[in-house]
Amino acid sequence: MPTGWMIAIIAVLIILLFGAPKLPKLAKSMGQSMRIFNSEVKTMRTEREKNADSSQDDEEKDEEAVEGRVISPEKQKQSGTQGRTGAESYDEHR
Repeated sequence: MPTGWMIAIIAVLIILLFGAPKLPKLAKSMGQSMRIFNSEVKTMRTEREKNADSSQDDEEKDEEAVEGRVISPEKQKQSGTQGRTGAESYDEHR
């Protein structure tokens, strides 16, 4: 009964004997496939980095655009600003 190594050696010999003319074509197609795969991976990485950068820029813009102060609920009750919009209470405090 042949073992795993024997079967592998026999398979390699059969491929070399009967598939020798096709081996260069096989190697060429494998190389092209690897180049395409690597370029797609690179494209995905650059797109992911661009998306991450743009989301950080959006967050920074949002942080820069927001201006205000935090008012505790107790102070809202005291000043009577409860139920008003932020713009109304902001205009009153100006």
